[in-house]
Amino acid sequence: MIDLEAVRSLRTVAREGSVSAAAATLGFTPSAVSQQIKRLERETGVALLERVGRGVALTDAGTQLVVGSTPILAELERLRADLQASAPGDGTVSGEVRIAAFSTVVRGLLAPLLADLGRTHPDLRLLVRESEPWETVALIASGQRDLGIAHQWGGVALAIPDNVVVTPLFTDVADIVLHRDHPLADLDALHPRDLADEAWVATFETTICRQWLRRLFDGVSNAPRVVYESMEFENHLELARTGAVVALVPRLGRAALGPDLVAIPTIDPASTRDVVAVHRRSQGDSPALRATLTALRERGATLGD
Repeated sequence: MIDLEAVRSLRTVAREGSVSAAAATLGFTPSAVSQQIKRLERETGVALLERVGRGVALTDAGTQLVVGSTPILAELERLRADLQASAPGDGTVSGEVRIAAFSTVVRGLLAPLLADLGRTHPDLRLLVRESEPWETVALIASGQRDLGIAHQWGGVALAIPDNVVVTPLFTDVADIVLHRDHPLADLDALHPRDLADEAWVATFETTICRQWLRRLFDGVSNAPRVVYESMEFENHLELARTGAVVALVPRLGRAALGPDLVAIPTIDPASTRDVVAVHRRSQGDSPALRATLTALRERGATLGD
């Protein structure tokens, strides 16, 4: 009989490109993942992975197993959710929900929510991992996480696979943060052309936040001029505090600016991002997931613009 947990590990190895990366994602040791794959190869009688450079890739047989197991794993997940939903009981919500979310929503929404859910549903376990929106969607679609929180900036698209359901939560606003002595600090709103000559601190080039910053300056030549890169918005605030750069910082989870910084919204376009929850369709009837999603929606209704 094929070990479905080992199949899940194989799927993760295929996605991450190496056993060590898959182990880190799954929370196992590399040795444990390797043993799972070797056991799966013994059970099937075929090689499932092959060495490619410093990583590994699926063999044809491995690809066939991963593709063929996808609907089976989804059906088992749906069956488990149905059984949990129909089980008699006193309304107690229990189980584990693995969450993937971006850093500012962890600070601004999840941190207080985890405490509230712990009191309301003491038998519910929530495991949180930080990830960028594109990675979050991939983790949900592949079954490595159960519930994701992602954001979509303006016209920067976030591709959603067919097996993933999107639930809107709230809209977050980002402001231009600059030193109080800056010549633009007294304005009520800023147009991108007002900022054409500024030096910036921004997130890395591969992030959706950076893509939006570039989109913000469509039609404005040679902007934005990014001189510092950091994934932490708290660092952006500290760098803006020096007066050397300006930053685009979301309001969600933002630390207090203090007396030496001001935050000004952008116009034409406005800098907003839609915060959404994502989960697999096959988990829609899971009481644990439903309870967590309901709490997210209720909390989200108190946030945003």
